[in-house]
Amino acid sequence: MLAFTAARLLTPNQAIERPLLFVSEGRVAELVSRAEHPVPSNCSLCDFGSNVIVPGFVDLHIHGNAGYDVMDESSAALPAIERMLAAHGVTSYLPTTVTAPVDKLLRALERLAVAIDECAKAGKPDRASRAVPLGIHLEGPFISHARRGVHPAEDLLPPKLEIFERFWQAARGHIRMMTIAPELDGAREVIAEAVRRGVCVSLGHTDADWNATRGGIAAGASHATHAFNAMRPLDHREPGIVGEMLANPQLSADIIVDGIHVHPAVVEIFLKAKGADGAVLITDATAATGMPEGRYRLGSLEVEVKDGKCMSEGKLAGSVLTMDRAVRNVMQFAGWELPSAVRLASLNPARAAGIGDRGKIEAGCRADIVVMSPAGEVKATIVGGVVG
Repeated sequence: MLAFTAARLLTPNQAIERPLLFVSEGRVAELVSRAEHPVPSNCSLCDFGSNVIVPGFVDLHIHGNAGYDVMDESSAALPAIERMLAAHGVTSYLPTTVTAPVDKLLRALERLAVAIDECAKAGKPDRASRAVPLGIHLEGPFISHARRGVHPAEDLLPPKLEIFERFWQAARGHIRMMTIAPELDGAREVIAEAVRRGVCVSLGHTDADWNATRGGIAAGASHATHAFNAMRPLDHREPGIVGEMLANPQLSADIIVDGIHVHPAVVEIFLKAKGADGAVLITDATAATGMPEGRYRLGSLEVEVKDGKCMSEGKLAGSVLTMDRAVRNVMQFAGWELPSAVRLASLNPARAAGIGDRGKIEAGCRADIVVMSPAGEVKATIVGGVVG
């Protein structure tokens, strides 16, 4: 049996000083305080000193990094992306597609499904330093022309059950999250069917007014995609999706906290409205993340990165944000302490996507943990109980 200790551990619901975290067969076996429990003589102890142990981060919205996009056909793409994710504290993620021609999108879903199935197989030691794909986030093509961002207009499709079924079959049932505009004809039927199959339906890339937003929620939508971006803005006479997102405690919402997509002051407003339970951090990272300035791919699009901005067609096109930086930005922008900021990157995204054994440290959960400095810098990432 392995044991890990540090100055502090965040579950993240509670803090344990001088913890002992026992791991067996890749899962958390027991969690105690060293003041109450001595280290067994037959146990291998890894001491992380003055650092803090936190749950592994879960990124629900990532298109790529390290020069690769999750839709790339190269066999080198996902391993490179997953190694970089782990280096920044992400232990689980949802590879996120972007609107593309149907045949290309179907091929990408098939490749990602194969990767997810392969990863689920036992005995893969080469994955120790790599984040694990837990499902696919289908972003588009069921989105608004008015709020499409850089998603290609010619590839957008109206929501139809038969089209969703084609995506579902190509993905082998691994679609775990779907972004959709609820105001589109047919959206409510697709939302209801997706939810019936266990998909977390997220409202985004939408020009929905307040009534249409509430209609999407009534059909089963439970989340909102990259708050404020690609959404009808808040108006005092027509609150729209932003008003409902901020006011409805039953609707979780994610946000890109890079200081570019959303002003730091608005980030603080969002966090006050959604609180420690309803806010989720995502990166919306592209292939350019971790790379020099230049031109990169986002699905079938070309994007250019300069001065930290990822642009296409004169619009923001994803980000170059990493999850550990997002956590530190929450601490800086809103004055939150590390425990609360960590929750937004771990427990909350896992709950939003219905992932029961990730994003927290408790007996029975997968031993995906991150060792951080008190200032939020990643010192080590442990995936399935193995230090990368």
